Amino acid sequence: MVRTTLLHVLLGIALFAVWGCEPGARPVNTAGTTTTLSSDKTEAQLLSELVAKYENPQAHYELARLYHKSQNWLKADFHYSRAISFDPAFRAAQAGQIKMFIDRGETAKAEQYANGYIRQAGSAVSEMVRLGWEFEQVGLDAYALRCYQQALSAAPDSPEANRQIGFYYVNKGDQAQAKQYLMRSFELNPRQPDVAGALGRLGVVVETPIQPEPMTTGPK
Repeated sequence: MVRTTLLHVLLGIALFAVWGCEPGARPVNTAGTTTTLSSDKTEAQLLSELVAKYENPQAHYELARLYHKSQNWLKADFHYSRAISFDPAFRAAQAGQIKMFIDRGETAKAEQYANGYIRQAGSAVSEMVRLGWEFEQVGLDAYALRCYQQALSAAPDSPEANRQIGFYYVNKGDQAQAKQYLMRSFELNPRQPDVAGALGRLGVVVETPIQPEPMTTGPK
């Protein structure tokens, strides 16, 4: 009981330092998760999660998304920053933070932070692709494409990098570019049903290898 009360007090102090002089935010019923899927958690539920575990990056991120949507910039900035401080490779939070800077007119700051996150992802294809995908989810196509191109530059024979930039061009309606990258991805790894399906819709006929039955030493 004493521990729970103390946690409430500590959280109240931390949040008051950021919120004390600002009117309450308009409630928003949905926020994103790490994969930008919708959540129906309320502000009160998320704050309760932070009382239980303040170093919860997911709860901070969802609160940031909630406040971002209501243009409560101070609170959004605070919680994006906390999410990233507790999980420095939280790509969804990084992309959300950059979008927040742009939405409130801080384009130079957005560029500075984006450059830092792209450098952090480095030459790791999966991390660069993930960051690019998160940029794409918040409508920052220029940053998304930059990540995909950097991933491809670091690993030209990566099926993942070719696949992701191919789907980017599918979404943009650029069929020529989409075919080029998706065909390359399929050549590198033909066991990609989603890539085969996309190529089929683009008029390219491909054959997906038949998956062999797994070997077993037991009776069937």
